[in-house]
Amino acid sequence: MASVLFTDALLFDGESAEPQEGVQVLVEGERIKEVSDRPIQAADARVVSLGGRTLMPGLIDAHYHAIAVDPNIAKLRDMPRSLLYQHARRFLEASLQRGFTTIRDAGGADYGLAMAVESGVIKGPRLFYSGKALTQTGGHADFRTLEEDAFCLCCRGGTGFERIADGVPEVRRAARDELRKGATQIKIMASGGIASPTDPVWNLQYSEEEIRAVVWEAESWRTYVMAHAYTPEAISRCVQFGVRSIEHANLIDAETAAICARHGAYVVPTLATYQALDKFGGKLGFPEISLKKLQDVRDAGIKALEILKAAGVTIGFGTDLLGEMHAEQLTEFAIRSEVQSPHEILRSATATNAELLNRTGELGCVTPGALADLIVVDGNPLEDLSPLSGDGEGVPLVMKGGEIFKNRL
Repeated sequence: MASVLFTDALLFDGESAEPQEGVQVLVEGERIKEVSDRPIQAADARVVSLGGRTLMPGLIDAHYHAIAVDPNIAKLRDMPRSLLYQHARRFLEASLQRGFTTIRDAGGADYGLAMAVESGVIKGPRLFYSGKALTQTGGHADFRTLEEDAFCLCCRGGTGFERIADGVPEVRRAARDELRKGATQIKIMASGGIASPTDPVWNLQYSEEEIRAVVWEAESWRTYVMAHAYTPEAISRCVQFGVRSIEHANLIDAETAAICARHGAYVVPTLATYQALDKFGGKLGFPEISLKKLQDVRDAGIKALEILKAAGVTIGFGTDLLGEMHAEQLTEFAIRSEVQSPHEILRSATATNAELLNRTGELGCVTPGALADLIVVDGNPLEDLSPLSGDGEGVPLVMKGGEIFKNRL
């Protein structure tokens, strides 16, 4: 069993606001064996001296789209699956090199990608996948053109990103099928959105009965539902109907944030994608109608973060990037720093997201028995987040499951 001993580390364990100096961490196999502020005896271990750099849990991105390889998602239906998954592989492997050892895919990734990562064919992050996102006819993930027949069953396979289901029997069947295929949570579209062509942002989607049916199916598998929702009404009804994780929430108000806090819901803002779309979307083929809708939510993101923080809502960390904009993944840290402290942001990307994934004690922490998903960061990110920027240049070492995938020390 291979062992690695990290020495002279400044430790951020995923929880504490103050780092611990001079720490040693012993990894045996895929798990952390020992954490100590005294020398650890491990004669056979490979010693990696960190020279005072920060050792911390691997980052978790809780809103990722591995197969969103083009900003115009409607184009995915015409892309050969073999080509699409080669792009997905490239995005996943680049994310691991930036320090993201786990991602929660919010629609499109499947058991094949997860198996490829688990087997090592793709050297990417751990993959918690939702399968196909559930959308109603005309909903946020219905990318059909106006000319397409509403009753054409061949359209229901769509882009590979979504699954159109209407009415309680259909949504139950769809949720059960995605769970059958190994989905670790179910994603629904509960309001209009930016990338979809026909639905305004304020549009409410799925009835109470439909949402409660999906929630019941997920809970029967001891998991949960995550919901795309922007407006206060869309958010509040989801939370009150049992949805656990709200995605985006740019237009949330204080009253709705209080509802989220009261119900113990998680909210996962995805601010990086709005900045990236505003900066690069037009050049990369993001549809003009979607660029116009972008303005409705882009500037509201920071205010929403302020409202969520003031209400004491549990805030996760996600990015929601599309196509080549996946390279902007680490910009989420700098954007959030306008509102949150470095500790709050780092905790959201580690321990909080691990809670959201139901993996507390296994991911997002540096404790004995946890999976050895660890990264090394130049300097002290609890004081200065700038090393977590760019394309991961400030992250010289990445370990996932006890295996080193990047080492520039």
